[in-house]
Amino acid sequence: MEWHVTDAQSLAIIDREIGEHVFSPAEYEIVRRVIYATADFEYKSLLHFSERALQAAAAALAARSTIIVDVPMVQVGISNDIQNTFANQVFCSFDAATTPQDRKTRVAWGTEMLAKRYPEGIFVVGQAQTALSMLVELIEAEEIKPALIIATPPGFVNVETAKERLRDSLIPNIIIEGRKGNAVVASAVVDGLIDLAWQAYGQEG
Repeated sequence: MEWHVTDAQSLAIIDREIGEHVFSPAEYEIVRRVIYATADFEYKSLLHFSERALQAAAAALAARSTIIVDVPMVQVGISNDIQNTFANQVFCSFDAATTPQDRKTRVAWGTEMLAKRYPEGIFVVGQAQTALSMLVELIEAEEIKPALIIATPPGFVNVETAKERLRDSLIPNIIIEGRKGNAVVASAVVDGLIDLAWQAYGQEG
């Protein structure tokens, strides 16, 4: 992300308002990115990082793992950062399938197709709960083993069940707990991860 004076001023305000916290420096960078993108300080208590999620993210990005996102808004949101750094391939589930299959939504069907093609990829679910449910089903069936899953879809019905199953899977993950979330949050998380990974690995080529 290219920073400007107003960005720095905004982040300084966020730092003052958050004050003391229990996040690691890398986790905190992700948290402040999300708050900056949404102007919603509640995300401080909603963002959850699994053990070694950030290390897994950095390693997968540096290894140029394929990134699969659920909706075009996330793809657009992360494209500039990823192309200017590691240049990983990015595919969108929504665009992968033109017609749903077996009563699946278009995004769920596209997620299934891409997940089977890139079973160890990085998966970003910013909007579509059905995409997250599909990923969990494939993980539980041992058909895929993602390097990382970022899950920030909003939802009222069964979204917490899907997130709980993801937590139980032991796949590295970053999730938003509760009903809140959207593609903007997902993009902020990914951009933060890219910048952190580039600082750690970028000079290694």
